[in-house]
Amino acid sequence: MNVPLLDLKIQYQSLKTELDNALIRVAESQNFILGKEVEDFENEISKSLSLKYSLGVSSGTDALLLALMALDIKPGDEVIVPTFSFFATAGVVSRLNAIPVLVDSDPVTFNINPELIEKKITSKTKAIIPVHLFGQSCEMDRIIQIAKKYNLKIIEDAAQSISVQYKNGNPVGTIGDIGCYSFFPSKNLGCFGDGGLVTTNDENLFEKLKIMRVHGSKPKYYHKVIGGNFRIDAIQAAILRVKLPHLNQWSQARRNNADLYDKLFIDNKLATLTGKINFSENEKVLLPKPIYKISTLTNYHIYNQYIIRAEKRDELRKFLSDNNISTEIYYPVPFHRQECFKYLNYSDSDFPIANSSADNSIALPIYPELKNEQINYVVETIKKFFQNK
Repeated sequence: MNVPLLDLKIQYQSLKTELDNALIRVAESQNFILGKEVEDFENEISKSLSLKYSLGVSSGTDALLLALMALDIKPGDEVIVPTFSFFATAGVVSRLNAIPVLVDSDPVTFNINPELIEKKITSKTKAIIPVHLFGQSCEMDRIIQIAKKYNLKIIEDAAQSISVQYKNGNPVGTIGDIGCYSFFPSKNLGCFGDGGLVTTNDENLFEKLKIMRVHGSKPKYYHKVIGGNFRIDAIQAAILRVKLPHLNQWSQARRNNADLYDKLFIDNKLATLTGKINFSENEKVLLPKPIYKISTLTNYHIYNQYIIRAEKRDELRKFLSDNNISTEIYYPVPFHRQECFKYLNYSDSDFPIANSSADNSIALPIYPELKNEQINYVVETIKKFFQNK
């Protein structure tokens, strides 16, 4: 049996007529940059996320960069970020010659640990970027409390968590000052290339973001501020308009797949409970746990990735590959271990949870169209690996 990490062709075939028509519609219009297609998408996703303003941009990375620029982050300013995330989270801070201040992870969710944030704040701290990693919300109540206490801005990195509900029911990305999303093809809502979104409920901030998206120009060719070329193109917006109505259905399918994984791992005595943080004699793998699994929430977790932690992770990954099961490691090198951030002079010992996550976590296939027999095969293969050890 073959189990890819992701198979986008199945999704495309299921929507082929609509997606092809959307591409043709844009081609026939010959309107490729911004315009009605983008505006319609922005209105539709604002309604979906129950917020006031959405701005389609060129990528999730550019969404973060634009957000920092709009909040006037300057050289030497400090921005608090998790050390365990996709590189863009810290990279955009450094691109502005600001300083990423790194914080270790929560041992269950992999998200930034809010209890470690306050001691990292100095007079130079201007913002916090909590990352809703792998499809689950950060603990935003505590982060908001800290931000208000020290007058800090919050930029939510919701690249992997579009439509996820926080425990109060609000979608992530609508809680802080600015929300940032990615439409990279592997995301739950993915386009046909790069694309992203910036959101806010602040009208003045929205107007600033909108101007800065087009090089800081208003009117055209007149620049009071410096922005960038951060525009989403009409083709990507048209594709996303087709896919958006299916997002919640796809996320539910991922949750169903995660539930089946959990059950099979426990039934096969590879794990005992979800959310454990330490290996025991009866634990070959540690399972994720949606901490906001509340009956009133429909999108408590969207499982952009299903991450387990496993002993002998690298050997296991090779064994899975040898048996035609694709996996990935998100992320093998935390920021404090990256060569480009050596100048920050962090001690490796200050980040035990991120280090452990980098060393033993592995992402298993979780895409919506995954078949039950494929999930069974993955768990059976993992069981076989440990039986041979």
